[in-house]
Amino acid sequence: MVDGTKKFNVKDDADVEMKRILTTVYDALREKGYNPINQIVGYILSEDPTYITNHHNARGLIRKIDRDELLQELVRQYLSN
Repeated sequence: MVDGTKKFNVKDDADVEMKRILTTVYDALREKGYNPINQIVGYILSEDPTYITNHHNARGLIRKIDRDELLQELVRQYLSN
């Protein structure tokens, strides 16, 4: 019998969820004919949810993401590449 304790990282799970949400929001904005990058940046800078469409519940989803955490992850990813 193996006594296996699984380790997991909550941060990794949060990062995966953040990426899933951003991808959904990006796709919804693109489907509606918006420039997704400009709209997401506008939302991040202003926290005005009207930058994000309601299509596919994108506006509700993006509000689940903490903007500070999102900015930290974006900078981390940018500098790591």
